[in-house]
Amino acid sequence: MDRLHAMKTFVTVVESGGFTAAARKLDVSLSVVSRVVTELEAHLGVRLLTRTTRVVRPTETGAAYFEDCKRILGEIEEAELTATGTHSSPRGHLVVTAPVLFGARHVTPIVVEYLRRYPEVDVQCVLVDRNVNFIDEGVDVGVRIGELPSSSLQAISVGHVRRIVCAAPSYLQQQGMPQAPEDLSAHTLIQTTGVSTLPEWRFMRQGELKPLRFTPRLATSTNDSAISAAVAGLGLARVLSYQVAAELRDGTLRVVLADHEPPPVPVHVIHREGRHAMLKVRAFLDLAIDRLRGDASLNYC
Repeated sequence: MDRLHAMKTFVTVVESGGFTAAARKLDVSLSVVSRVVTELEAHLGVRLLTRTTRVVRPTETGAAYFEDCKRILGEIEEAELTATGTHSSPRGHLVVTAPVLFGARHVTPIVVEYLRRYPEVDVQCVLVDRNVNFIDEGVDVGVRIGELPSSSLQAISVGHVRRIVCAAPSYLQQQGMPQAPEDLSAHTLIQTTGVSTLPEWRFMRQGELKPLRFTPRLATSTNDSAISAAVAGLGLARVLSYQVAAELRDGTLRVVLADHEPPPVPVHVIHREGRHAMLKVRAFLDLAIDRLRGDASLNYC
């Protein structure tokens, strides 16, 4: 068995999500792909893939082996590029993920700068308000806002943001400034339902983080529309500080209940290739980390 060929075939199956798609990508028959993976599993003595009629997914062992194969194949590719003298700059296809609004405001400018620097790389941005599965969706680098669960992904801290309640000065002038979370029952509240449909905000009270249930006057699925409604003077909205950094600077919005805010939320750049990341990934990481750490709106604490 050609181990390198088997690794490449296995990685293609995982990234493609199935044997048929992998066979098309490798330009070989379905039976060849199936045989190679079966022989690889027999050689290792473990099951690498869970096969159903609808989808093929790596087992826990298979996921770890996939990461190792990706690293090894990447190192081999870089060694070959170095040997042939074509390793002067990053090249290939890079997939980057981030939350929608963060991606539009912070990641896209970095991607544009990256593409201008490295003309031999093309980038796909996956901007969604959910945690993307790096293996299933072939993602190389991502930005996550919030505490990270335990995983095999590498994480680099680039800042913190606050979860704030804000309103337009015109609204506060008419309705008054709330002094405690309990005062919000007398105010018009705007809720973003994109992440959670539960109508509650959490505040620090007597040293503990406690929920406050409410009935929103406006419930909207996007942060952009909640911010627009707050700027228009409708009521109070709760967002992450980076999302309204410009409005806070120019006075369009003001923060209320700052003394009752939850602890700051961490922002991380994450990737899956460890210290042996391919050149295209390392170059993007270096640029993204430098730009994000230098962004004042991500250290507004």
